[in-house]
Amino acid sequence: MQPVGWIKFDRTADQIKVNDYDAVFIPGGAWNPDNLRNDKDIIKFVQDFNKSGKLIAAICHAPVVLASADILKGRKLTGYWNIQVDLKNAGATIVEAPVVTDGNIITSRHSIDVADFSKAVENWLLKK
Repeated sequence: MQPVGWIKFDRTADQIKVNDYDAVFIPGGAWNPDNLRNDKDIIKFVQDFNKSGKLIAAICHAPVVLASADILKGRKLTGYWNIQVDLKNAGATIVEAPVVTDGNIITSRHSIDVADFSKAVENWLLKK
């Protein structure tokens, strides 16, 4: 039995559509985002999701996926310390804070910030 609110994914990345979702959460860790950022279908999905104005939430190393999607120019965000130079090189302004919300993008630095991150995501969704 799946927890309430969880989605069972039975489609490949090239089959998912922005209109089917209210928000996208990109997981952290070093390897998850590194694999996602090299998938052209995931990058296209993130670009389309960003254009829709729907919520994109990324924690830890996950903002590198946003950098690969080329959607960070002029945006304020945070991320794990060792990816901050990559985010800056992608055009972002780095803010040293547990959570940063800039429009439809919410980012967080580390799993120790997950409570603040979760609250920011909840607040954003409740406002919409």
